[in-house]
Amino acid sequence: MAKSSAKEADPSLGFLTRRDTEVKLPRPTRVKNKSPAPIQITAEQILREARERQEAEIRPPKQKITDYTELADYRLRKRKEFEDLIRRARWNTSIWVKYAQWEESQKDFPRARSIWERALEVDYRNHTLWLKYAEVEMKNKFVNHARNIWDRAVTLLPRVDQLWYKYIHMEEMLGNVAGARQIFERWMDWQPDQQGWLSYIKFELRYGEIDRARAVYERFVACHPRVAVWIKFAKFEMKNGEIARSRGCYERAVEILADDEEAEQLFVAFAEFEERCKETERARCIYKYALDHIPKGRAEDLYRKYVAFEKQYGDREEIEDAIVGKRRFQYEDEVRKNPLNYDHWFDYIRLEESVGNKNMIREVYERAISNVPPAEEKRYWQRYIYLWINYALYEELEAEDVDRTQEVYRECLKLIPHKKFSFAKIWLMAAQFEIRQKNLQAARKILGNAIGMAPKDKIFKKYIEIELQLGNINRVRTLYEKYLEWSPTNCYAWTKFAELEASLNETERARAIFELAISQDALDMPELLWKAYIDFEISKGEIERVRELYERLLQRTKHLKVWISYAKFEASAIAEETESGDVSLSNTEESKLQRSRGVFERAFEYFRTNEPELKEERAMLLDDWLSVENSFGSVGDVSIVKKKLPRKVKRKRPVTSEDGTNVGYEEYIDYIFPDEEVASKLKILEAAYKWKKQKTDTDE
Repeated sequence: MAKSSAKEADPSLGFLTRRDTEVKLPRPTRVKNKSPAPIQITAEQILREARERQEAEIRPPKQKITDYTELADYRLRKRKEFEDLIRRARWNTSIWVKYAQWEESQKDFPRARSIWERALEVDYRNHTLWLKYAEVEMKNKFVNHARNIWDRAVTLLPRVDQLWYKYIHMEEMLGNVAGARQIFERWMDWQPDQQGWLSYIKFELRYGEIDRARAVYERFVACHPRVAVWIKFAKFEMKNGEIARSRGCYERAVEILADDEEAEQLFVAFAEFEERCKETERARCIYKYALDHIPKGRAEDLYRKYVAFEKQYGDREEIEDAIVGKRRFQYEDEVRKNPLNYDHWFDYIRLEESVGNKNMIREVYERAISNVPPAEEKRYWQRYIYLWINYALYEELEAEDVDRTQEVYRECLKLIPHKKFSFAKIWLMAAQFEIRQKNLQAARKILGNAIGMAPKDKIFKKYIEIELQLGNINRVRTLYEKYLEWSPTNCYAWTKFAELEASLNETERARAIFELAISQDALDMPELLWKAYIDFEISKGEIERVRELYERLLQRTKHLKVWISYAKFEASAIAEETESGDVSLSNTEESKLQRSRGVFERAFEYFRTNEPELKEERAMLLDDWLSVENSFGSVGDVSIVKKKLPRKVKRKRPVTSEDGTNVGYEEYIDYIFPDEEVASKLKILEAAYKWKKQKTDTDE
């Protein structure tokens, strides 16, 4: 360790110390003045000055060869350089090409061929080598050598079209048409792409060989049976004036490619061909045949061409048919994109109904109803169910097919998941259809199934209405019983049931139904039921029963309307007793005052003591009381009411937002009653008396 350290420290031994090997970086200088220089120098100026100061390029001197010995030395040196490069980069094609081209420049063609052959041994799949090799031979007019190279190239690389094109071009430039044709035949045996066949056809046409070109086209369509190829074949025949042959090409193409994805282009081209030949009926038949066989999603251009054709050659009906066809295509595209958008189906059905083709209408209806909503939720079915309704109405009213209408209703009712939701409209329409067919038993069966599977108010009401029209009272009673078993809180059903019995003069039955109804624990609209019961008793002249009902109603609710209705009833009831002549006029007036005022006084006292915060209701009660007193004329005493009337005062109260902050004030009407004013004054006097007494005690 000591020796090694000594060596590191001793520079005479040939070693450098760590300090000597360290790179000393210049100390960064601090910029003292960061303000912009008075003269700005751009990057362009710097580059221009650098270019001006650049020294001239140093090129090696040109070597002039004066005798054969120097030439041999030059060639030897150059070949050695190329050979050295080849040994280092054997797979570099550019080196081989440069080497061969240099030998060519030296007019040493055997050596150049040797280099090309050596390059092909390295990479014979590189068609660039073959092309440049053959071009060298052709440029120097070694035709047989060039033919030999082309022949070998197309044999080894038959899928490289450029080799075939160059080979054929050479023979054609030499005037060897038969040889070029023979090369084309060799090429066609490999079944090239369409451009190769088209080149062969153009070759034959250049020399006026129409029959040969037609034969090539026949082989072409057999090799590539595509729409574009057949159209080119037909146009070739048309160009040469062979109309029958051209039509034959189109007909053969239709037989072969009617189901192809590009069949639309074929039919359009065929129709345009017939149109150019003035065969408008043929063209129309082609368009219609195509529209019937091509899927709507691929017939956009076809529809557009057909509409333009009919506008040019058709009459009014045919133009309308073409326009309908175009709209049909649009609807087909829309329902294909979103089959669950039922509005598009309605528009499509409306279009077909305007045309009037029953088979097409039924087909569209069947396709539409096959798109069942994905979820069993009523909101998804509400639009869908109208497809079935329209279908049934069409079969009944337009097609007048009773059996199909029954089948539509049956399938629709079978499809709806009645355990989760149902549609009363469908049940009722199916039943009404059976009634129109005078099949009452079937209608009752449908409505009975509806009540059993999916009872609804509409179904009960309509079923009861039908049986009432038929006069089947026992069935109506049974239906009302089932109705109330299903919905015991339905005041409408209780009221209508009682009204039915009342219309049949079954007073006790009606009264029993009303009693049973008001005894229910829960009712949806009890005020309507009580009003109907009271009106029923009034119509029967049972005044005491009415009073009893009002008293029972007041035990349940002390609503303002109940008090007012009770008081007004008492006034009207007294009037009826007066007309009947049971009591004298003076007694009637006294009773009128006592009973009507008694109800109002009870109501006023109730609101004053039990509901003092309901000031507005108390004021409304006094207004009605005053109007009743006025209605009695001279008998009434309005002063009793006026001394109770409140004084209206405008006040302000704070308005708070949802988070409890004060957002302002609002005005409201407050009612101050006379008894409240007296009480407030007494409170003020009492407070003043206490204050004075407290002050006197303090002074003593």
